[in-house]
Amino acid sequence: MMIIREPLNPKTTQLESMSYILLTLKEKDLWSMYVHSCKVYDFYHTWYYHSLERSGEPILFVFQQGETIIALPLLRRPISGTDLNDCTSVYGYAGPISNVDFNDLDDKTMDNFKQSFLNFLEEGKNVSVFTRLHPLINHEVLLNKFGGIFDNGKTIAIDLQVSLDDQRKQYRRQYRSKIRQLREKGYYLKIGDSNSEVQEFVRIYNANMSRVKAESYYHFNEKYFFDMLDSIDFESELLLLYNGNEVTAGAFVVYSNNLMQFHLAATHDKYLSEGPMKLLVDEATLMGRQRGMNYLHLGGGVGGKEDSLFEFKSGFSDKHLSFKTWRYVADEDAYEELVKTHFNTSVPSSNFFPLYRESVNF
Repeated sequence: MMIIREPLNPKTTQLESMSYILLTLKEKDLWSMYVHSCKVYDFYHTWYYHSLERSGEPILFVFQQGETIIALPLLRRPISGTDLNDCTSVYGYAGPISNVDFNDLDDKTMDNFKQSFLNFLEEGKNVSVFTRLHPLINHEVLLNKFGGIFDNGKTIAIDLQVSLDDQRKQYRRQYRSKIRQLREKGYYLKIGDSNSEVQEFVRIYNANMSRVKAESYYHFNEKYFFDMLDSIDFESELLLLYNGNEVTAGAFVVYSNNLMQFHLAATHDKYLSEGPMKLLVDEATLMGRQRGMNYLHLGGGVGGKEDSLFEFKSGFSDKHLSFKTWRYVADEDAYEELVKTHFNTSVPSSNFFPLYRESVNF
């Protein structure tokens, strides 16, 4: 196998043997070039989105064989007290992407990808890999070569390729009624384009997170949203639903490669009983249609659970997607030793991965 230290042009380079390169945030242009050359990707894969991360070192593993490219963005993290590392993924839906449909990859190419990735894990002393997989990308075909794919529940997507009437026919009857009532009351959509509107949304969003006692992982500061809006890697907008001069609900949406993500959303505490988010979702689909998006992906419940949030989202569409994660242990002996050291006593029964990073309450 040949490890390429100098980047290759994915559109013109032809290689007889398999190869890979490893990019960091320093190689911004190359990272963007590889991602944007892929058949299907989302903003979660981009350089810019990874540049916002503080929970690990963003890296892009790029495998090349001939004209075939497979890229996998990860966050590399040192394991405290050791010379070992592990890898995780950004907040959202990531996983491998390719310039070829995964269903069209032959077994030899996928086997070569596996060997190259295993070599990367070994050379970097990476004990394990965890990544959330994208419900609209069929990368399971590739990752089945490794094993370690877990079902994490369902997510909901609204198909924007059908007629608007057919789309709305999938809404629950009470949703259609509420949407009509809110429009009659004068609720209206506005794109948040001022600093004060972004700040108001952040206040509403974090108040929501505090109300539902969400982990700190789900809290974001103002800088995060301003940085997202400044991205040249993808387009994003803050959609605000007003009643008079007051924001009743908001959603931060992102457009990338014909996919629209309902990234973060929240309702003003004062308007919870009014349910303005129902109208906001419907208005968001109109924005997506104007931009030629194929789907509005609403996501699922907290942690993939079929909870009240999932129940709310499922009222808009019967398109339920499988949300899966990839949990792979590259070094079994090191993993087991880390788990034993971490807990120091009996190891609990838990689905947390990697287990040696689970919080310990004494």
